[in-house]
Amino acid sequence: MRTPLDQAHAQMQDAPEDAALRLRYYERLAQCELFLLLEREAANDSIAPVIFPFEGDSYGLAFDSEARLTDFTGRAAPFVAMSGRQLAEMLAGQGLGLGVNLDVAPSSHLLPPAALTWMREVLQNTPTQARDRPVELTAPLGVDEGVLRALDAKFAAGTGLADHALLAGVRYEDGRQGLLLAVISPRAGAERALRQAVAETVSFSAAEMALDVTFLAADEALSQRMARVGLRFDFPKPEISRPLPAAPGMDPDNPPKLR
Repeated sequence: MRTPLDQAHAQMQDAPEDAALRLRYYERLAQCELFLLLEREAANDSIAPVIFPFEGDSYGLAFDSEARLTDFTGRAAPFVAMSGRQLAEMLAGQGLGLGVNLDVAPSSHLLPPAALTWMREVLQNTPTQARDRPVELTAPLGVDEGVLRALDAKFAAGTGLADHALLAGVRYEDGRQGLLLAVISPRAGAERALRQAVAETVSFSAAEMALDVTFLAADEALSQRMARVGLRFDFPKPEISRPLPAAPGMDPDNPPKLR
């Protein structure tokens, strides 16, 4: 079965000069769940990835499904699941590259260490948190359609992280103009994940835009002003609220340690 990562990779391969498609592939890689092949079972948040040497560089091996990892190894094998974002951060910090879906999928390819380092640097970009007072709010005119679709997709995957978000044009007291994204009624502790999602959307788009982010309660005056002119994105409501067990690599503040 063709996966979203396969589709993004195929689109990038079909149009190698299209920077937007290339960036879209990296965005897809950053947000999808990957299964990193290990030498042995993870223990105490410490992991030992299988390292694959090739042409003078070393690569970790990851797959976008457990089935593909098993197809590669031909047997049950230890792994750790984490987002591509976390994996890039971990491997690039060790000077490693990443082999993605090697020999088991149409998206089989190698990302050399330099590409993974670039990806990590892009992911570290964060939008400015708005602190100045807006003096004028308008409809968000001229925003790239690809950015709007990407924001909508990111928020649609953020079940329970907030009630909704509003995007508007803004002018501040000092004359600066741009776009303001207000996340309304965020879940406690979700601000970092939400900023990260917005940062990925902006960083992996070919559009140049100045975007500030703020977090507001629904009854604040600025929320109500933005609701009159802004573009609204709704977050899905969770059906059942219950804590899920943590897995190695899933906590961005406590990533697994290489050994």
